[in-house]
Amino acid sequence: MDIREESLQKHYEWNGKIEVKSRVSIDSSKALSLAYTPGVAQPCLEIQKDCDKSFELTRRNNLVAVVTDGTAVLGLGDIGPEAGMPVMEGKCALFKEFGDVDAFPICIKSKDVDEFVRTVYLISGSFGGINLEDISAPRCFEIEKKLKELCDIPVFHDDQHGTAIVVLAALINALKVVKKNVGDCKVVISGPGSAGIAIGKLLLKYGVKDLTFCGSRGIINTQTAKNDMQREMCKFTNLDNKSGSLADAMVGADVFIGVSAPGIVTEEMVKSMAEDAVVFPMSNPTPEVMPDIAKKAGAAVIGTGRSDFPNQINNVLAFPGIFRGALDCRAKEINEDMKLAAAYAIASLVSDEKLSPDYIIPEAFDKRIGSTVAQAVKEAAIKSGAARI
Repeated sequence: MDIREESLQKHYEWNGKIEVKSRVSIDSSKALSLAYTPGVAQPCLEIQKDCDKSFELTRRNNLVAVVTDGTAVLGLGDIGPEAGMPVMEGKCALFKEFGDVDAFPICIKSKDVDEFVRTVYLISGSFGGINLEDISAPRCFEIEKKLKELCDIPVFHDDQHGTAIVVLAALINALKVVKKNVGDCKVVISGPGSAGIAIGKLLLKYGVKDLTFCGSRGIINTQTAKNDMQREMCKFTNLDNKSGSLADAMVGADVFIGVSAPGIVTEEMVKSMAEDAVVFPMSNPTPEVMPDIAKKAGAAVIGTGRSDFPNQINNVLAFPGIFRGALDCRAKEINEDMKLAAAYAIASLVSDEKLSPDYIIPEAFDKRIGSTVAQAVKEAAIKSGAARI
C-alpha cells in the first residue's frame, strides 16, 4: 500500500481530522448558568460596549479561519471547495500541532472575487486572523488586497507569504554556505504565480538586486507580462527588459527558485549557472529538476518541497508561529517587517557549526520553531506599530 492509498484509508477511519472541544465543564446547574443563560448575558453586554472585549471574553483571541474556494488545491488545481476540505482540515491540524492555534476550515462556493471577499469580511468578527489558502492567481492577489483593506485582523495568504518566508530563510543560510553576498547574486524565479511573485517581493526587500521571472513562455518582460501583478513586478525585475527562454535566463545565475512545473530544468541548464549555484526546485511532487541531477551538474546547495530530500522548504515552518505571534499581540496585520523577522528567526535555528549544504533549514519537527518565530513576529509587530497590545 503506497502513501496515497494508506492516507485514503486513514481518512475513512478518521472521518475528519479536527473537532470542536469545550474548554469548560458544564456538569451542574450553576455551571450551565455561568457558561450559558442567564450569566452569559454579561459578557455579551461588555462586548456590545467595546468590541475589542471579544478578544478577551471569547476564543476569538486564538481562532483563525482557513479559507479557500478550492481553485488551486495542493497541486491538484481547481477541484472545488468540498474537495479542498481535507487539505483545509489538515492545515487546521497543523496550526494546532505546531502553534497551538485553533483554526477552522471555511470552504466558499464562489469564484466571484467580490462575493468571496464579502463573505469572508462578514464572518471576520468571529476570528482573530484569516488564512487564505489554495486560491488561484491572479484572483488571490485581488482577494487578499481587498480583505486587508476591509478587515481589522491579519489577512495572510499562506501560499504566497508562507512560501516566500521559508524560501528566504533557506536562501539566507544557503548564501552563507556558498559565501555569496545577496546584493551580488543573479536570481531566477520560475513560476510568476502567487508563490513566485511573493517570493520575488520578499527577496527584493531582503536585498536582491538582479531578479528575473520566467513563465511558461519564457522570460517575463513588459511585453510578455500576463496580468497586473506581473506588469507591476516588471518595474523592479528584469530591468534590462531582456527576452528569451528559461534556459537563457539561467545562464550565469547564482540562484534558481522553482515554483512552476515538473522536469522543466535540465542538467545542462544547471551547468550553465554560476559556480556554487543554489537551486531550489520546489514543484511538488516532482521538482523542476531532481536533486541528484542538479548536484551532478554542479549545484552547491539544493532544496526542494519534499520531505524525502535534504532541505525541505515547507510552509509549516512559518505559518503556525507567524499567527501565534500575531495573535499574542493582537496584531491588526502581518506586515513586511513581520515576514522578514519570521524568515530571520527560522534561519537562526541552524547554527554556523551545523550549517552545511544538506542542512540549511530546520526540520519541520524541530520544537524550537513555533516559539522562536512567534517571538520574532511579535517583537516586529510591536516595533512596526502593528500590535494592539
